[in-house]
Amino acid sequence: MIGEPEIDGDWYAASGSEATAEALPGGPGRERVRRARPPWLWALGGVLAASAVWAGTLAVLDRVPDVPRLAYRHSPDLCKEFDLKTVARTAGREFEGRQNGEASYPAQDWSYCSISTPYQEETVMYGAQALVELHKEHDPAAEFATGPGTDPSTRIDIGERQEVQGLGGRAVLDRYYARGGSRLMVLDGGAVFTLTVQWFQPKDGTPGSIDENAMDAAMIEDMRTLMTKLKG
Repeated sequence: MIGEPEIDGDWYAASGSEATAEALPGGPGRERVRRARPPWLWALGGVLAASAVWAGTLAVLDRVPDVPRLAYRHSPDLCKEFDLKTVARTAGREFEGRQNGEASYPAQDWSYCSISTPYQEETVMYGAQALVELHKEHDPAAEFATGPGTDPSTRIDIGERQEVQGLGGRAVLDRYYARGGSRLMVLDGGAVFTLTVQWFQPKDGTPGSIDENAMDAAMIEDMRTLMTKLKG
């Protein structure tokens, strides 16, 4: 009878690829051969990672509103920039008595200047205000020219509003009624400019002595100058 062979030391039965691996020079011996991952697994992992990053980006973008461009700088002292040379020449008076205001917030910067002519008996007095609003987190186009501007008591007939061409993105001119004055507002990206000029007749003043069309043209010219100074 043929008995089982006697083998000194441990006995190990290898089969299949393991046996082949053991037969190769420098083979792993009794250790199992580790198979390489298929290339498509690495590709799938990259696609999943990229998809996760893109989904996160879309979520962030979805929370960020449309922010309009701002091509103008904030002025902490608008009265230094506000020069009504054309209006003063049209009125025949010099402006003085400047009052300044400003503030900066994450969503908006604003600056304000108020000037007037000195009081003289039997002479028309003028007052002017400039307001510059820089919106940094939302587009002001929807509510443009819907508020009172620089004066809460402003009374305006929207039906007589005039569109001004060639000034900013959109510009409108409104005449006050029940008193003399005009308001010019300009929208340009996220910036809103407001210029108001009012005049007060003496008690014995002759009605209609103010050339309102000439004053409107002067306001447009001085607004253009102010916008150019604040550009960039």
